[in-house]
Amino acid sequence: MKEIDDFLRENKPVVKDDPAFLMETRRRMKDVDGIKEEVDRQRSRGRVTLIATLVTGLVLGVLVTALAFLYPVDTQSVGDGLWQALRAFLDTWKQYLVYPVAAIAVTLSLVLTLGGKKAAQL
Repeated sequence: MKEIDDFLRENKPVVKDDPAFLMETRRRMKDVDGIKEEVDRQRSRGRVTLIATLVTGLVLGVLVTALAFLYPVDTQSVGDGLWQALRAFLDTWKQYLVYPVAAIAVTLSLVLTLGGKKAAQL
């Protein structure tokens, strides 16, 4: 905005006292105001969606955790096969699974944060 002000002060454009020019300028300013209102509306809608998603994720996470504690699955009673292989794998490699999960979480948060900032700049 400062560049526009500086440009106008340096060049001192001559504006005709024409009612059609003033009406066109007002119409364009109303269009700009309409665009600003739409951008604000979309940002507000995005914030509401973000908050709703956060709340839904937290509630579902708490419910799933509570159900897991109330009704644990006994992998021994399920029998051999996939559950047994998965249990053996997790028992063997569980200390190393934290690193890829943490890396995925950090990468996802960076991508979403940078994507949101780039979208806000447009």
